[in-house]
Amino acid sequence: MSKLDQVLILDPPSDLRFKGPFTDVVTANLKLKNPSDRRVCFKVKTTAPRRYCVRPNSGVIDPGAAVNISVMLQPFDYDPNEKSKHKFMVQTIFIPSNVSDNDTVWKDAKPEDLMDSKLRCVFELPSENEVNDVEVTRAAPVINSLKSEPTAAAAVGDDMEVKKLLEKCKRLQSDINKLSEENRQLKDEGMRMRKMQPRPDHMTSNSTNIVGRETSAAFLPSLLVVIAAIFIGFFFGKFIL
Repeated sequence: MSKLDQVLILDPPSDLRFKGPFTDVVTANLKLKNPSDRRVCFKVKTTAPRRYCVRPNSGVIDPGAAVNISVMLQPFDYDPNEKSKHKFMVQTIFIPSNVSDNDTVWKDAKPEDLMDSKLRCVFELPSENEVNDVEVTRAAPVINSLKSEPTAAAAVGDDMEVKKLLEKCKRLQSDINKLSEENRQLKDEGMRMRKMQPRPDHMTSNSTNIVGRETSAAFLPSLLVVIAAIFIGFFFGKFIL
């Protein structure tokens, strides 16, 4: 009696392709679809069980349903001159309507009831352009971290400059307040001197001294205001605009 044809539709149908480099685990995907109106049991077998990890490696597929299988190739030293002899086989069987245990299905299976499909393993090395793309992708996080370090350092430096300028502005404001107080005291002293009505020969001298002191006191706050305005303008121009 001839064997039954495979009821499942395999994608890919004949080859499992694994693309290197093979220094890490490489995964190939296999899709099994059941187009029939009966439940099907399946098993995935390989000629090199120590080299592969298959998830899931067995199960049941309902009518019209599909299962995705991951075939993971373990890292190894790849020799391009060595041809791959690894193969996979997908073995299936219809589940009888009166059986619910999958293990019983396989134990009671007759050779003529089994269906199978074979797939060969193909190893491929990436092209030079693909290798360069992978290296750039792996290096990107490192490059981005290096770029962010100067930015962070610049931000810290800017914060220090802001603090220094604020401290200078506070000192200037304190000096302006002190000079304003001295100016007010000088004005009060001038008023008292005018009320005392000194002799004519002394009046001119005292008035000159008072006017000179008032002019000096008035000039100093104005100068400090200008300096403060320059610092504040520099601050806003550099760190806000």
